[in-house]
Amino acid sequence: MLRNVAVIALEPVAPFELGVLCEVFGTDRVIDGFPSYRFDVCTHDGKPIRTRSGFGLTPSADLTPVEDADLVAVPAIHTIGDPVPETVLAALRRAADRGAYVLSVCSGAFVLAAAGLLDGRECTTHWKYADRLAEMYPLAKVRCNSLYVQDGNLLTGAGTAAGIDACLHLIRQEHGSALATKLARRMVVPPHRDGGQAQYIEAPIAPTPAAPTLEPVLGWLMKHLDRPLTVDDLAGRAHMAPRTFARRFRAETGTTPHDWITNQRVLLARRLLEETELSIEAVATRAGFGDAATLRHHFGRRLGATPHAYRSTFRGRVPHDQALLPG
Repeated sequence: MLRNVAVIALEPVAPFELGVLCEVFGTDRVIDGFPSYRFDVCTHDGKPIRTRSGFGLTPSADLTPVEDADLVAVPAIHTIGDPVPETVLAALRRAADRGAYVLSVCSGAFVLAAAGLLDGRECTTHWKYADRLAEMYPLAKVRCNSLYVQDGNLLTGAGTAAGIDACLHLIRQEHGSALATKLARRMVVPPHRDGGQAQYIEAPIAPTPAAPTLEPVLGWLMKHLDRPLTVDDLAGRAHMAPRTFARRFRAETGTTPHDWITNQRVLLARRLLEETELSIEAVATRAGFGDAATLRHHFGRRLGATPHAYRSTFRGRVPHDQALLPG
């Protein structure tokens, strides 16, 4: 359960990536029904540091809050290869060893790698630095084209806005899809982009100035996920040939129609499992999978859990979630 969050800022810190972490975890939204976190921005010695943009930053603490944080996050660093204080590396190792989440945004992954946390672990960083990360730390399993990657208690996000996706992924995992979607709406960002989605594509449902034609089809799809859906049918609805539709769909969403629909169906199934008493078979039908076996197959591939186990996990967390909400 996320309660305590500590961000380690290294000079000169990237203000946008730091701001992402502050926006998601450090902004008090309790009055609107969001969880409350103890949030600290830390430097290795507790002293002020500079940002990349030239202004100064006064931290709230030294590394002390890292010792009992449930999440330790590292935003982007300025110069790859610069030495990282050993006190920071040691604090990250201790956090990972005791099971805390350790998250990096953009080039912050190099700090996790310097601590030895990425050895033998899947990870990502900004596409511009992915080859260098793999070269400098050959034991790290770098997935160069992912928005974010979770390997156990380690999360690594790609450049800038992908840090929001990684944070929302963690919120969804810890607090459920409804809260993550509510927060995304509050932040005016897409509620979910899959970690395996290519880094440099546009957000799934957003229209594009050059090709806005699929927005009505995507909107219709979201309301009819329970129906049998084929590319030919969707192409007809978009008044396109199937091959043209498939090319346009990938250009606008970055993935195939089948993968996009499957992902949306898994998201719908997650909400139904969290928020309703429907049977697994009924959830499978409502989400468009047809039967429980197909739901289990796709659920397992994308989430690494069975629908029953997923529901049990979130049902077990409800009292803790409610304890964080105003009442």
